[in-house]
Amino acid sequence: MAKPMTKTQLVAALAEDMDTDKKAAAASLEAICGLITREVSAGGAVTLPGVGKIYCRERPERMVRNPATGEQFKKDADKVVKMTIAKALKDSVNS
Repeated sequence: MAKPMTKTQLVAALAEDMDTDKKAAAASLEAICGLITREVSAGGAVTLPGVGKIYCRERPERMVRNPATGEQFKKDADKVVKMTIAKALKDSVNS
């Protein structure tokens, strides 16, 4: 498996694709990440065409088990961030 792309590498690739400098590319990336964070935190969802949909899902209160001790306890309801991958991305990976 290949190593994940770092933020520095992502900014450099984005700057090259946009024909701009790294400072503008970094600002664009930060703006997009901030927008996604705000929208999902507020309970909304963000669809990135060709990539997928990022959304927040609520999980109910449930019983969980500590694997080290075997002790069961009740875990409060919480929220988790989920991502559904777009079919176009799945198809491009599998072809």
